[in-house]
Amino acid sequence: MIEILRNYGLPINISIDGFAIDEVIGLIHWLMLILFVGWGTFFIVSLVKFRQSKNPTANYVGVKSHLSSLLEGVVAVVEIILLVGFAFPIWANRVSNVPDTRDDIIHAKIIAQQYVWNIHYPGEDGIFGSTKPNLVDEMDNPIGLDRASIGAADDFVTINQLHILKNKKIRIDLTTKDVIHSFTLPELRVKQDAIPGMSIPIHFEATMTSAEFLEEMKGTPREGKGLEIACAQLCGLGHYRMRGFLTIHDDQGYADWIEEQKAYIDEEGDDDW
Repeated sequence: MIEILRNYGLPINISIDGFAIDEVIGLIHWLMLILFVGWGTFFIVSLVKFRQSKNPTANYVGVKSHLSSLLEGVVAVVEIILLVGFAFPIWANRVSNVPDTRDDIIHAKIIAQQYVWNIHYPGEDGIFGSTKPNLVDEMDNPIGLDRASIGAADDFVTINQLHILKNKKIRIDLTTKDVIHSFTLPELRVKQDAIPGMSIPIHFEATMTSAEFLEEMKGTPREGKGLEIACAQLCGLGHYRMRGFLTIHDDQGYADWIEEQKAYIDEEGDDDW
């Protein structure tokens, strides 16, 4: 079923948690298919069997068989199994096993707004500098980073460009400056609403680099198209252009990218903030 779904739009999985999620999606589609065929057949049989020409007078006794109740009970049991046996454990892993910020992870903050993703990295010290609303400048300082605060000197911010490392646990604290947005990485099976006034942690781990992904997509409709960050929540008239890009590096590629960000910070200087 998973392969069938992929042929009809389910993106390739490049997350360590993706298989379990795809498995649930496949099982739910099987259940929906069985219910569609079963209830569709029942509906057609009922139309034919109980048509007026064959039943000129009403039958006030009704159905005596309890088969329909039994079938409804079976469907309910299957749905409970899907929830308790598959969906609940996946959800528990999402909300209970959030990596600690002291662990060896890549930690970033994403501040959504109409219509961009502001991505805040803490720099080498791993400490996020403070942000203040009065310092927000949409051109030069979109998150209001206070460069004078503790840990802020080496922080850097990217716009619509999320860079992560392959085979490394990623933690993102997600929030928004305005309306509700929905941070979505389809190939990593990540989808989380960004809620005003809340910081929501999400975590995932990629199993291939962007270069490996592009190689894998050769000969498919996705050939030549990289990984994107989508907003899956209608957030205004410009929702269609709220689009970011994800780059997954190997160790050397990520180290090189970090060095580039350090160079940009040195060029900017404190006075620019």
